[in-house]
Amino acid sequence: QVQLVESGGGLVQPGGSLRLSCAASGTSFTVNAMGWYRQVPGKQRELVAQITSGGNINYSDSVKGRFTISRDSAKNTVYLQMNSLNSEDTAVYYCNAEIKNIWTRLARDYWGQGTQVTVSL
Repeated sequence: QVQLVESGGGLVQPGGSLRLSCAASGTSFTVNAMGWYRQVPGKQRELVAQITSGGNINYSDSVKGRFTISRDSAKNTVYLQMNSLNSEDTAVYYCNAEIKNIWTRLARDYWGQGTQVTVSL
């Protein structure tokens, strides 16, 4: 069984920074794309940033130039460095990973438990 464990959320003032981490743990798997989504109450979950196993990166327009996604493939971990945070970044952030079972060769999406990011004075 594979799990995604997130860390790094919290309360930060406008203009501040936070770094989120998400590690995939388990056995008999490989990780394809990894990414971060966010959701606020009453709205759909939206993509924030994604990085493929080959290093291709995609950002939502709202975070370009402020957020940076990276991964350590050896540790099956993805990071999200968030700078110049503002109130509109307040949300629950979810880690996502496409994970393949090495025996069945079937891939599916996994989600982390979510971590709250609150940007406020």
